[in-house]
Amino acid sequence: MTGTKGTAGVAGHFGRELRRTRIARGLTITEVARRTKINAAHLSRIELGQRPPTERIAFELDKVFPERQGWFSSWHGDSQSWPEIPAAFRHWPDYEDRTTTLRVWMPGIIHGLMQTENYARALIAVFPDADRATAAARLRNRMERQQHFWERQPPVLATFVVDELSLYRRVGSPEIMAAQLDRLLEVAALPTVTLQVMPAIEHPANNSGITLADSADWCEHAVAGYVFTEPGILRVLAPRFDSLRAESYKASESVALLREMRDRWATGVSPLTAMGRAGTA
Repeated sequence: MTGTKGTAGVAGHFGRELRRTRIARGLTITEVARRTKINAAHLSRIELGQRPPTERIAFELDKVFPERQGWFSSWHGDSQSWPEIPAAFRHWPDYEDRTTTLRVWMPGIIHGLMQTENYARALIAVFPDADRATAAARLRNRMERQQHFWERQPPVLATFVVDELSLYRRVGSPEIMAAQLDRLLEVAALPTVTLQVMPAIEHPANNSGITLADSADWCEHAVAGYVFTEPGILRVLAPRFDSLRAESYKASESVALLREMRDRWATGVSPLTAMGRAGTA
């Protein structure tokens, strides 16, 4: 779609208005980033039309540019009702920011909302396209998303299903893994969170992370993620998530397993390595 309301055209129009307004005020992108507390690289991509704005970004820009009289939020709100915009343009953070509940599954690794900074840094570093600047920007964005999510009031009622295999996969070092297990224990203790570990058995969601909000789902694959708002897809994914929970350890059993794995990693040896040594003894 290449018209004014297509994905590229819509993002491009918002970005051009942001750039025009910023230059008229004599502000650099760095200064706007500082005032909005939004990553400068991400704002730059919005200016270039490479990323769509979110509701929160539009709101922060209205505060920086009061002379626009709320144009950014007004435009963003109007754009969400344009039926010809693909669902993927309706940026996932908009749904995550507004949802009252969140159900999360991620195969193979710890989900981004629960990653420690060192765990996230080690994961990002292995991507072939992650030069130093790109990796630093991705890490900042991930940590900012976490902070925004966990500081929300009232807090989101969240359910996390953690892949048991992710507890054994070394990311970074044993020290990083031990700290990551401590973080999972902290999350599990929150009164608004239910955390369960999914055993390493067959299940119907090997190939995708699934995040379910009140009115949309986010599915994450190897090279992209997709926002789904169609009721038919929601009706498919919700029972699939429920089937994962049904096969998971109870919450108390999951916490006991997290503690056991934390203690194993704290020895400085991978649990898999330790098991291999025990098997050959």
